[in-house]
Amino acid sequence: MSVKADGRVFRFSTDDIREKDRIPMWRDLFARSVVKVDLEPLGDAPFRSESVVHVLPDVTIRSSSASAAIVHRTKPLVADGDDNFILAVMRRGQMVAAQNNREVFIGDGGAYLWSNATTGYSRNPVAMDLLTLSFSRRSLGAIVADIDKMLMRPLPAQSEALRLLLGYVDVLQSRQEPMPADLVATSAAHIHDLAALALGATRDAAEIAARGGVRAARLLAVKADVLAHLARPGLTVDAIAARHGISPRYIRDLFGGDHTTFTDFVREQRLRRAYVMLTAAAALPIGDIAYKCGFGDLSHFNHSFRRRFGATPSDVRARAAQGDDNFRAGSD
Repeated sequence: MSVKADGRVFRFSTDDIREKDRIPMWRDLFARSVVKVDLEPLGDAPFRSESVVHVLPDVTIRSSSASAAIVHRTKPLVADGDDNFILAVMRRGQMVAAQNNREVFIGDGGAYLWSNATTGYSRNPVAMDLLTLSFSRRSLGAIVADIDKMLMRPLPAQSEALRLLLGYVDVLQSRQEPMPADLVATSAAHIHDLAALALGATRDAAEIAARGGVRAARLLAVKADVLAHLARPGLTVDAIAARHGISPRYIRDLFGGDHTTFTDFVREQRLRRAYVMLTAAAALPIGDIAYKCGFGDLSHFNHSFRRRFGATPSDVRARAAQGDDNFRAGSD
């Protein structure tokens, strides 16, 4: 499978294939062409698998769910010339993998590095959810010290770099809209940074990652935390910093690099959420909406809302009820 690395998303599912044709078609059209392996289901239950694939420059992200199976990277497949490194992370399940006389076992949260340049196999005896990041040997090998020594070595699930990497990928995969070209390139660079740190970056690469991928991943994690707790009036930079094990000053610095402040970001997200709630078909009373969006004072909410959107909450609700689509778009 050769596609343009522009952030496009592809979805594959055995549910789209008739059961009698499922295994041979999945093996030929997905396993061999996309994952570059041979596949053999285990057990008597009907085989099922689905994958979401994001293609970025020099890295392909694949999130998969699959029934029990064994996969082989065979000599004929190795002959295809693909020598990518594959960072595999077990979201849920178990796997035994072997390559170059090394065997590794991973369970929930475990990870290891595999090379497509040689033969090997992996076996998941139960259904699993697996994340794989496929990097070109050129791009990852340039920033990881002695990368071949990292092959088939279990990575600690509690690694901070791995946690940041997974959080970054989760946010990236949650996007509903197409990625602009600059974000595609930046996201690929950040994923390389974080993967290199998890595997053992060279000194120069580690310094670059600290300025790039690590900061980006931490900022995304903090923003996600804010969005998850907008309803709390006591949402403060100190509380967020304590949950993430970093200093309030560092969080302020992260938002400064994003040309905003922590306070402004929280206010903007609360106001955006309030706008959406006000224009919903079954909208709550305005006071309840203000409270559910984290505003403890209705007067402060009304003032902030009008300053942001150029209209009062009551105006927005009335115009939305009249079907004014242009007014609905005001929260963008």
